[in-house]
Amino acid sequence: MNEELIEAARQTGIWLQAQGLQLVTAESCTGGLIAAAMTEIAGSSVWFDRGFVTYSNDAKQAMLGVQPATLTAFGAVSEQTVREMALGALVHSVADVAVAVSGIAGPSGGTSEKPVGMVCFAWASRPHGNSSSDVHVKCHTRHFPGERAAVRNAAALHALQFILNMNKSQVIDMMP
Repeated sequence: MNEELIEAARQTGIWLQAQGLQLVTAESCTGGLIAAAMTEIAGSSVWFDRGFVTYSNDAKQAMLGVQPATLTAFGAVSEQTVREMALGALVHSVADVAVAVSGIAGPSGGTSEKPVGMVCFAWASRPHGNSSSDVHVKCHTRHFPGERAAVRNAAALHALQFILNMNKSQVIDMMP
């Protein structure tokens, strides 16, 4: 596993623990890479609740509650789908913060509209201890160069760096 990814996981864990928060992951194209990086850190059970690897559309629906209509209208690789993945991960966990990732890692599967290297991200948060209300979600899409492993590693790193790069005002904005 990439040392830069492990260090990002370590730093994310330090931040989560300092905030008294737990993280849940909902991963498609990264196949559990973010969760693996998080659990590479000793003591991570304090701040890492669980990870969902939902590679197929059926898994996204069954495990995270992604709506079939969302998948039909926008596809698995869309901000709409990762939004529902992140929200579903929160619903099916005790975590306070969720990260969801879906993309096209390649080498095949890309189109002119959704090329290889396109990855959609969502981060969702809720007040500590709150089961479902006042959830806040941020989504965006990035394009990463390289072959499959490079895209997957870059996506996992980006997912954690987004959390780490938030300044206090962004954290306050994200936490309802």
